[in-house]
Amino acid sequence: MASKKVRITLRRSLIGLSPKQEATVKALGLRRMNQRVTHDDTATVRGMIAKVPHVLQVSHEA
Repeated sequence: MASKKVRITLRRSLIGLSPKQEATVKALGLRRMNQRVTHDDTATVRGMIAKVPHVLQVSHEA
């Protein structure tokens, strides 16, 4: 059975974020605005998203 996936898009600039928030976004694999990455829907990834929800857009991938 395939695991669920989450598509994450960086919608706002990293400028002005705290160093910890910036590191969290970069750890998700996002470097540029409007860049998209796909990750497994795990508790770890969900926790990272919860730290910077104001700069990300999250959608479920079928």
